[in-house]
Amino acid sequence: MSTATLKPTGSSPRRRAAFISDVHLGAAHCHAEELAAFLGTLDVERLYLVGDIVDLWWMSAKRAAWGHGQNHVVEALHRLRAAGTELIYVPGNHDRPIRRFCGLMLPRMSVRRRVIHTTADGRRLLVVHGDDYDSATQFGGFQEELGDWLYERILTGNRIANALRRRLGLRYWSLADFLKRQSGAAERYIARFIEAGLDDVRRRGLDGIVCGHIHRPALFERDGLVYANDGDWVESLTALVEDRDGTLRLLDHRGETLKRLGPKVCWIDERREVPARAAAPEPLHEAA
Repeated sequence: MSTATLKPTGSSPRRRAAFISDVHLGAAHCHAEELAAFLGTLDVERLYLVGDIVDLWWMSAKRAAWGHGQNHVVEALHRLRAAGTELIYVPGNHDRPIRRFCGLMLPRMSVRRRVIHTTADGRRLLVVHGDDYDSATQFGGFQEELGDWLYERILTGNRIANALRRRLGLRYWSLADFLKRQSGAAERYIARFIEAGLDDVRRRGLDGIVCGHIHRPALFERDGLVYANDGDWVESLTALVEDRDGTLRLLDHRGETLKRLGPKVCWIDERREVPARAAAPEPLHEAA
């Protein structure tokens, strides 16, 4: 499938921002074609690449898995930039060497260690990959806990299972996520990761966090703080977007809403909703 034929659909509204992470381009289990198709329908002002977009770990240690799908993703990103989308790269642990370029404006892309995104309703969200919180959780993620060998085989099973589901006309389903949810250790790690992220933004006086890293998409509010994890393109195939009014949506690879968090309001009457803060002027992001 060539992404040259993919264009934003007329039914897709122009978003203020979109967030994707943990694509792992170059690794064997990246769902590159699905991501390329998703990007081909995206119409957005600003796209945050929230780390682990390219898997330099895999590519340096093993044979790189790079084919047409990976090229289609790169082509889709080029087309978005040519259409006026601002690209902001926040490197993660698997593309850590790119952090040496943090603070620079590279051609068609800016690279930041972390950044604050301001939503239309005035919420200030820390955008960071999330590997900074590994030390706070005291042990590594699901991949490290079970070992790369077992994790790769689970992902292989994930591909086989979904190939069969496609033949049966069934929707994508993450075997890897199902197995993680059966692991008490994995669930405790994820809970600690969430608390570490929320503690960080609380100390910074911010309104929430957008991150990736743990391959577990989520969108909710706790104690007045937003926790948004845009998921990944290895297991869950999800992304986070912001609508024109500040609504946050967790989308699947087909663009369907999985979860929604509406704009922040201070009061509601029969005529209108009044935002808690005035809409932020451009630019919509700042260094953290």
